[in-house]
Amino acid sequence: MNNWMYTLYALLLGIVAFFTGEIVTFIMLGFILIALININTTLKKIIKKDDK
Repeated sequence: MNNWMYTLYALLLGIVAFFTGEIVTFIMLGFILIALININTTLKKIIKKDDK
Protein backbone atom coordinates (compact mmCIF):
# COMPACT_ATOMS: atom_id res chain seq x y z
CA MET A 1 0.00 0.00 0.00
CA ASN A 2 1.01 3.57 -0.53
CA ASN A 3 1.25 6.24 2.15
CA TRP A 4 -1.92 7.94 0.93
CA MET A 5 -3.80 4.69 1.46
CA TYR A 6 -2.54 4.51 5.06
CA THR A 7 -3.70 8.08 5.55
CA LEU A 8 -7.13 7.29 4.13
CA TYR A 9 -7.39 4.20 6.33
CA ALA A 10 -6.43 6.20 9.44
CA LEU A 11 -8.92 8.93 8.55
CA LEU A 12 -11.74 6.41 8.18
CA LEU A 13 -10.84 4.80 11.50
CA GLY A 14 -10.75 8.25 13.11
CA ILE A 15 -14.24 9.09 11.87
CA VAL A 16 -15.64 5.80 13.12
CA ALA A 17 -13.84 6.21 16.46
CA PHE A 18 -15.21 9.72 16.88
CA PHE A 19 -18.82 8.63 16.39
CA THR A 20 -18.50 5.54 18.57
CA GLY A 21 -16.54 7.29 21.34
CA GLU A 22 -13.52 5.01 21.07
CA ILE A 23 -10.84 7.69 20.81
CA VAL A 24 -8.33 5.85 23.04
CA THR A 25 -8.73 2.71 20.94
CA PHE A 26 -8.14 4.77 17.80
CA ILE A 27 -4.92 6.19 19.26
CA MET A 28 -3.68 2.73 20.23
CA LEU A 29 -4.51 1.35 16.78
CA GLY A 30 -2.60 4.27 15.30
CA PHE A 31 0.49 3.36 17.33
CA ILE A 32 0.19 -0.27 16.24
CA LEU A 33 -0.23 0.76 12.60
CA ILE A 34 2.85 3.00 12.75
CA ALA A 35 4.90 0.20 14.33
CA LEU A 36 3.80 -2.30 11.67
CA ILE A 37 4.62 0.13 8.87
CA ASN A 38 8.09 0.67 10.35
CA ILE A 39 8.66 -3.09 10.64
CA ASN A 40 7.49 -3.61 7.06
CA THR A 41 9.77 -0.86 5.73
CA THR A 42 12.75 -2.26 7.63
CA LEU A 43 12.15 -5.77 6.35
CA LYS A 44 11.89 -4.48 2.77
CA LYS A 45 15.23 -2.69 3.19
CA ILE A 46 16.86 -5.87 4.53
CA ILE A 47 15.52 -7.93 1.64
CA LYS A 48 16.64 -5.34 -0.89
CA LYS A 49 20.11 -5.23 0.69
CA ASP A 50 20.31 -9.04 0.77
CA ASP A 51 19.45 -9.32 -2.92
CA LYS A 52 22.44 -7.20 -3.96
